[in-house]
Amino acid sequence: VQLQASGGGSVQAGGSLRLSCAASGATLRDYGVGWFRQAWGKKRAGVAWISAPADAVAYVDSVKGRFAISRDNDQDIVYLDMNDLKLEDTAVHYCAAPCPPEAMVVVTESTSPDFWGQGTLVTVSS
Repeated sequence: VQLQASGGGSVQAGGSLRLSCAASGATLRDYGVGWFRQAWGKKRAGVAWISAPADAVAYVDSVKGRFAISRDNDQDIVYLDMNDLKLEDTAVHYCAAPCPPEAMVVVTESTSPDFWGQGTLVTVSS
């Protein structure tokens, strides 16, 4: 199973980006999917999660009201729409599955998804 995260880039504060997560060797629509990020010198942390089927979502407090996670089940892609980006959103962003909602609180051996994408860099400048 391989996950492919894409859509990162460089934006100014207040800008927007859409990240995409696609899979080969698995069907994403069958799994809970999480977006995570890792800033320089910090641990990888959860950002947003979506259940399978897409009837539940969860966000960490720092992105609530700014980010939105969604699925396109026809395309089998999970999106993360990031709005009003802030300097502190600068990080490598990863998608991962199957992802339990508990991974949004902390990534441990028991909560860590089995499969991770390669990461896509989001850089927010002032």
